Amino acid sequence: MSTSEVVLASVGNDVLDTETAYAAVWTPQAGAVVTFSGIVRNHDGGRDVRSLGYSAHPTASAVIADVAARIAAKYDGVRLWAAHRTGPLDIGDAALVAAVASAHRGTAFAACSELVDTVKAEVPIWKEQEFADGTVEWVGVSDAPA
Repeated sequence: MSTSEVVLASVGNDVLDTETAYAAVWTPQAGAVVTFSGIVRNHDGGRDVRSLGYSAHPTASAVIADVAARIAAKYDGVRLWAAHRTGPLDIGDAALVAAVASAHRGTAFAACSELVDTVKAEVPIWKEQEFADGTVEWVGVSDAPA
């Protein structure tokens, strides 16, 4: 039986920050807390980004919860927090925040890395970015659920 816990796994419009995630997962038993913040940047592929927004499939909340539960089951004794933001975001905003607490740093790093990679690979969220030249690009749309 795993002693791990998913503290939060969500998709929504709420502003995200690593301090909230850190505070949610930390306990006196944790010797390590690893946080990750995926930040909206002002460029992509050598082009200037003017604006950016994220859209989610209706199943996104269930998928991120499943991802977090699978990672928690794989790494014993971790506390996980993962959230992806939707809607319009500004340059510098956090789009994806994750935190993992564990008794040991190796476990915390491994679980956080796998959590972020799996969220990015499996949760049906799409990015629309408008470039300075007026062109628009959707990222991840080809991965949309049927």
